[in-house]
Amino acid sequence: MSKHSPSNERIKREYFSYLKEAKRQSDASVDAVAKALARFEIETQHRDFKFFHQQQAIAFKRKLADQDSKVTGGKLSKATLHSTLSQLKCFFHWLAGQPGYKSRLQYSDADYFNVSEKDARIATARRQRLAPTLEQVRHVILTMPNVTEIERRNRALVAFILLTGARIKAVASVKLKHINLTDNSFYQDARQVETKFSKTFISYFFPVGDDIRQIVVNWVDYLRREKLWGNDDPVFPKTAMTINEGRRFEHVELERAHWAGTSPIRGVFQEAFPASGLPYFHPHSLRTTLVQLGEKICQSPEAFKAWSQNLGHEGVLTTFYSYGQVAVARQGEIIKNLGVTDSVGGLSKHDLLQMLARELGSKL
Repeated sequence: MSKHSPSNERIKREYFSYLKEAKRQSDASVDAVAKALARFEIETQHRDFKFFHQQQAIAFKRKLADQDSKVTGGKLSKATLHSTLSQLKCFFHWLAGQPGYKSRLQYSDADYFNVSEKDARIATARRQRLAPTLEQVRHVILTMPNVTEIERRNRALVAFILLTGARIKAVASVKLKHINLTDNSFYQDARQVETKFSKTFISYFFPVGDDIRQIVVNWVDYLRREKLWGNDDPVFPKTAMTINEGRRFEHVELERAHWAGTSPIRGVFQEAFPASGLPYFHPHSLRTTLVQLGEKICQSPEAFKAWSQNLGHEGVLTTFYSYGQVAVARQGEIIKNLGVTDSVGGLSKHDLLQMLARELGSKL
């Protein structure tokens, strides 16, 4: 059997173009679809999609459920099964409407890629996001070494993420001109900063402590005044690789260039948190930390709306659904106090309900 089908390759290219140009999906999303289709074709020995049969989908589901994960060594997770099969379902549903395939496929054929309701619930269940407390993050930042310029950069990096709630792709691409220390803001200009969904917005510094802000201010001043870097230079430059006297590679200084990816940022967190006596937390978890802080100190719906908007969310429901899950300990505290107080966090129950009602109304 051939290792590929020419007709399959042609129709896949059409589908990928449809996803990218018509459905506006990112390259990463299209790559995930391509991976799912490749898995399916391997199991069907690259049989032409025109000869698709329901039994192929059923057999593939069973085979996929028995596969081992290359990452964990165990069986593939329910989430992986669900996403892979959902991508195949969407493809075959689209395929059933294409010329040359209409007479051979039914739209209902795609339904055979559905997982069981039980597995779907497991795969899509919202689980508690683990995040450090504000005090823990501050402890990590204030105990990080800051003697060499690489150490100072790393310390300012963690402080900046806490101060702005920026995602790591935005942090890796931020330039000096995007930081306004007079206005205490980070202009996330999607033309140059890699933001989610290419949104452009301003993040004002969150109230996490003047000392945290000062770490970032000192770092920006160092780059501008001592290194004489300009507006288009990176705030968090990559580490230069040099050869020492022993003819070994080492990192001793910074290079006037952006990081090519986000792995070095995760590496800073992987080193900093355990060094301070805490377990590792992903950089993105600090956004959850900020949401939890906002729930405590925001005193009005307008205040929490501004807090949500500062994180780049278009609506407060995104903040609640994605980051607003109450920690278990706090959940118990709130339930115990419901009969005593009329507030949830910093917002009264009445204000909270009004805010959610307006948000839901705008979605209808």
